Amino acid sequence: MRAHYFQHVPFEGLGSIESWLEAAGYEIACTRFYDSAVLPDSEKVDLLIVMGGPMSVNDEVEFPWLATEKKFIRDMIESGKPVLGICLGAQLIASAMGARIYKNRVKEIGWFPIQGVEVHDASVFKFSKSEDVFHWHGETFDLPPGATRIARSEACENQAFQIGSSVIGLQFHLETMQTSARNMVLHCGDELIPAKYVQSGAEILSAKPEKYHSINLMMGNVLSFLHQSNG
Repeated sequence: MRAHYFQHVPFEGLGSIESWLEAAGYEIACTRFYDSAVLPDSEKVDLLIVMGGPMSVNDEVEFPWLATEKKFIRDMIESGKPVLGICLGAQLIASAMGARIYKNRVKEIGWFPIQGVEVHDASVFKFSKSEDVFHWHGETFDLPPGATRIARSEACENQAFQIGSSVIGLQFHLETMQTSARNMVLHCGDELIPAKYVQSGAEILSAKPEKYHSINLMMGNVLSFLHQSNG
């Protein structure tokens, strides 16, 4: 099995996803758009993971590879193969499938709860009623046509969605590890302007190891769900 991930900046890598993929027996390859926009042969990709990044999906003039990336994502989705998008990655999935991406009414940065949306469908991934997770986003999206909302938060209505049985978009970061969080604060700390849903760098980095362990377990559950959808 082959997993391919799209990385948009050097400091937002796979995090805890890497060890899960290795344990599940995946070969891992990557397109690093900040170095090269060479895409893989989609027929040789069994699982696509689209990571985060500080740019907007609407910045195609500045980052022309975004248009090519969206087309690849749409082709993968239409092929029925599993696709996971995280933060920018979720927005790219939404955009690729025809939804609008725009500024959220507030930024949401730090550790804040999400609420799972009750869906009576066994083929839909379930989040619990409330989970503290790591956020770093200022934009949001409308749900793509045919998508099911599976999580929301006080600050952002569309926190997670699912398309069919094999596509999940997460606005939040379940892959984050302590090193990942430090890198985010280091490289994007200028966004930490005090607000109701924006924590300080010190608050973010004071999270106990148990918090990272909890979200990484959730990420493993999401990955297992998508892996099973791959037959």
